[in-house]
Amino acid sequence: MESRKSFPLVALLMLIGALTISVVLIGLGIYRVAVSRDWIILSAGALGVVVTLVAWAAIAASGSAASAENHAVVDGRLDMISDRLFQAVGLLSRISEQQLISDRAKSVAFREKDRDAIRRAIQEDINRGDFDAALRLSDEFESAFGYRAEAAKFRDEVRGRRQDQVRRQIQEVVEVIDRHTRSEQWNGALREAERLMSMFPDNDQVRGLPLEIDRRRQEYKKRLLESWQEAVARHDTDGSIEILRQLDAYLTPAEASGMEESVRQVFKERRDQLAKLFGDAVRDHKWPEAIRAGETIIAEFPESRMAQEVREKMPVLRQQANGVSTAAAVAAGV
Repeated sequence: MESRKSFPLVALLMLIGALTISVVLIGLGIYRVAVSRDWIILSAGALGVVVTLVAWAAIAASGSAASAENHAVVDGRLDMISDRLFQAVGLLSRISEQQLISDRAKSVAFREKDRDAIRRAIQEDINRGDFDAALRLSDEFESAFGYRAEAAKFRDEVRGRRQDQVRRQIQEVVEVIDRHTRSEQWNGALREAERLMSMFPDNDQVRGLPLEIDRRRQEYKKRLLESWQEAVARHDTDGSIEILRQLDAYLTPAEASGMEESVRQVFKERRDQLAKLFGDAVRDHKWPEAIRAGETIIAEFPESRMAQEVREKMPVLRQQANGVSTAAAVAAGV
């Protein structure tokens, strides 16, 4: 009699345990379905509930029939139900344990995949030149996985690649500045330097570019002044005037004032040379040469008395030039 009373109590405890495990599996299964569309755990939990309820009904039916049937038959049925419940509880426990193990394995696998994905993303950002993004990912890599040494290696690579890129960009603009300074395009060179300074305001080489451009400008000006003095010393009026035209953009008012006397002397020599050339051409009846010399005098010294005298003679000189051409044509039988 005592065994018949203990079996239902044991079965009841097993039913409660099986139902508890089934409910836990159903809750975990609902989460898995929402996250990864995995229906296995939810199905196992639902099956456990069904088995538990069926077993509960069978035990209840066996208990109610105990007064009318042989106690041995009832005990045998209870033993069978108990065995089935033991098996069901064990199966549900194993499913739960295996799922937990599977979740841990997946977590480890996903963690490794996440690490590899971040590594690839950092390298892609570096290759693309997005260095700020690469540095942010390096910080996240360290904080998420604790790989301080590897994250530091990524940061070193980012800094090195960034410095290389900056050096290339600066060198490209410096080459443009060199071309501008060689062709005396100083304003263009300064614009390039200012553009570079807006990009890299903290770079020492970039900050020194305006001074370097001015140094080259001053050196070029110094060479022009030396060339001017040499041309004046050898009475090269054409060369002196050409150099003076170039110097005009570089001289300060004080420097220009200091050169007035030598400039006046150069233009006097130039005017005397043109006057002699004009006079010799007229005397030798070289009318085309006389006309060219006269036009040069008028262009270079338009306000001078000599230019006024040449203007008065130009119509006659052109008539003479046409007469020579006509006589030559008649002589040639045209």
